[in-house]
Amino acid sequence: MPKKKIKEIDSAHRNQSRPRKIDVYDKNDTSFFIDKTKMLKLKDLDIELPKEEPTKIVSLRLPTSLLNKIKAYASQRDVPYASLIKMLLAEGIDRKYFR
Repeated sequence: MPKKKIKEIDSAHRNQSRPRKIDVYDKNDTSFFIDKTKMLKLKDLDIELPKEEPTKIVSLRLPTSLLNKIKAYASQRDVPYASLIKMLLAEGIDRKYFR
């Protein structure tokens, strides 16, 4: 972008109130402000994401017969049924999306 255009945008930016400044950036290409050679991290921008728990609690309603089958299968394999459900879900997702 030519320097004259940059100066026009900057001068318009300085001379306007907050809502008008946003209009200037919405209507003009501001990608030249971004240095694509320097990768920024969230820390560089003073942004912190909330910490995520490694697992989340989920509640599912399953038909009793299905739950009984899962518990029986888990018992045969000597695995807790909740762990078996997680393994089955992970295998199903892998098969569906990564094959």
